[in-house]
Amino acid sequence: MRHLRSTAKLGRKGEHRNAMLANLVCSLIKKRRVTTTLAKAKAARSIAEKMVTLGKKNSQHARRLAAARLKTSARTFFRGTPSRKGKDVRDKWRSEEDVVHILFDKIAPGYTERSGGYTRIVKLGQRRGDAAQLAVLEWVESAGEDATESED
Repeated sequence: MRHLRSTAKLGRKGEHRNAMLANLVCSLIKKRRVTTTLAKAKAARSIAEKMVTLGKKNSQHARRLAAARLKTSARTFFRGTPSRKGKDVRDKWRSEEDVVHILFDKIAPGYTERSGGYTRIVKLGQRRGDAAQLAVLEWVESAGEDATESED
């Protein structure tokens, strides 16, 4: 029986499940929208909401907690590659790939007035191969930033 069991196992062991959900939330932070199965979207939703709540605190400790949960470094020591070095490469990497930076400096400030419900799940239908229920996990419209991107 599943009484008082809140964790969806998703057919994986604990470490694999946590890594998969961390990767899913990192993709959501980078791309603003992720298509996955409904069960994975529901499991990743709670992690994404907790990360935004940490982002609203905007402290060094919150950044380190988010980095630990998302399996990434809190600070980057990215120096480029041997052929591509310099401040421009670091800044581009930070703005496009550094999920902690994107979460704390771009996403979370848009939700300062909102007390919860930062994501939405939209059901798509069944996948052709195995008839799994597909869904889109995306951010709810925030203070102007997402509204301009959705018009593109």
